[in-house]
Amino acid sequence: MAAVIPFSQALRERTWTGHSDSEGAGFMTDLMSGKGTRDDYIALVAQHYFIYEALEAAADRMKNDPVAAAFISPKLTRLPAIEEDLRFLIGEDWREQVTPLPTTARYVQRINEVAATWNGGFIAHHYTRYLGDLSGGQIIRTLMQRQFGFETNGVGFYLFGDIAKPKEFKETYRAQLDTVDWDDAERDRVIDEVMVAYRFNTELFLDLAEAKASAAA
Repeated sequence: MAAVIPFSQALRERTWTGHSDSEGAGFMTDLMSGKGTRDDYIALVAQHYFIYEALEAAADRMKNDPVAAAFISPKLTRLPAIEEDLRFLIGEDWREQVTPLPTTARYVQRINEVAATWNGGFIAHHYTRYLGDLSGGQIIRTLMQRQFGFETNGVGFYLFGDIAKPKEFKETYRAQLDTVDWDDAERDRVIDEVMVAYRFNTELFLDLAEAKASAAA
């Protein structure tokens, strides 16, 4: 009898290609390698604002859902930090200066749609964003601090002050995924939605690159 693969393992293995594609987008490659500018970083943070505004509003709606509630933690909340980052990076009038790019608008719409009726879809987007923030996000923070001279202002989004041991937090999160009583069809749906989230991220980087090119023309 074949061993049953834990859902968290299947999720990671089956979405790895999408994850790699997302990270490999040219805009982020330039930003991470030192070819990007401070304005490029600010543009990325501005789009994060709209994404996390939607995701954390969805989390508030889902907090009493019997499945989703296990994954929602105030330790993960990012929106106040993003707002402070934008205030530092742009100024007090930052809200008047940021607008969602087309992909961001579609991303937000998707989060709102799935979180209205489907806890698995909400968890897919929650997993994609926050576990990514706790993993690769820490590398991004270090590189941005080095490149632009940031200390904590400007990179607060990546600072999880209430999570002392990110590795243990992620392990607990994945263990919770393994205990959810989803059948195979529902697990496939959740994995497919994670791939949707990765595609949004890749397309957002393309949008950011196009916006930069248009501004320079």
